[in-house]
Amino acid sequence: MARRVADTGRLVPPPLGTGDPAVYTVHRPQGRSPFLLLADHAGQAIPASLANLGLPQAELDRHIGWDIGIAGTTRALAERLDAWAIEQTYSRLLIDCNRPLASLTLIPEVSDHTRIPGNGALSDAQRQQRIDAIHAPYHARIEAELEARQQQARPTLLVMMHSFTSSMNGFERPWHAGVLYHRDTRFAHALLQALRDEGDLVVGDNEPYSVSSTSDYAVPVHGEGRGLVHVELEIRQDLIADAAGQIAWADRLARVFGVLEPRLLAMA
Repeated sequence: MARRVADTGRLVPPPLGTGDPAVYTVHRPQGRSPFLLLADHAGQAIPASLANLGLPQAELDRHIGWDIGIAGTTRALAERLDAWAIEQTYSRLLIDCNRPLASLTLIPEVSDHTRIPGNGALSDAQRQQRIDAIHAPYHARIEAELEARQQQARPTLLVMMHSFTSSMNGFERPWHAGVLYHRDTRFAHALLQALRDEGDLVVGDNEPYSVSSTSDYAVPVHGEGRGLVHVELEIRQDLIADAAGQIAWADRLARVFGVLEPRLLAMA
């Protein structure tokens, strides 16, 4: 439904058209595992009406456009665990589904030194259209699943799946993976130790990012807000850029999660 811009009376067309893809895909909807996987930045789609936000495709293919490799890794992990998983379709440059609505980077005008022409000088109505079309229904689907599991007295171990670029601002990041958390460290500390015990990984403790209620959405809202045992996992993108890497990491994580599962369920 189009929104009317108050100061001009113009109608702002909705960002998604009939030919645009669905906002999310749910994998293994009947999955029996207590693990539940979220991939907020899995996709790089842009609605046809917004013409790639004025960017060449090469920019959308970069790490600024999506979490490279995380879609395939999440799907493969969901299959191995028999876990419910959700994959968000649209580029984080259109709207970042892991940002609170008040965040300045919800709809970024610049990302890693690249200016996003289609995000400049948006009206309040245009911003709200993107929230209503993408951010809100994506998180509503997650909430519905978590609520259903709670009503069924099914335990949930929540994992937010992300990937990070190997180089940022001239710094070569040494970590193979990062374990992120805010106030609740139950899953994070267990996973951090388990990954370090693998013996062949450099694992960041709240690196290369840290979580806060002002910079992140999924951990504060879905994890801490519901009191769930949860963690945010970051994997370096060059390690999962192809199918072989994605399968290798899915195999590793399925094994590690399987070992941790009884301990995590005892905390739930």
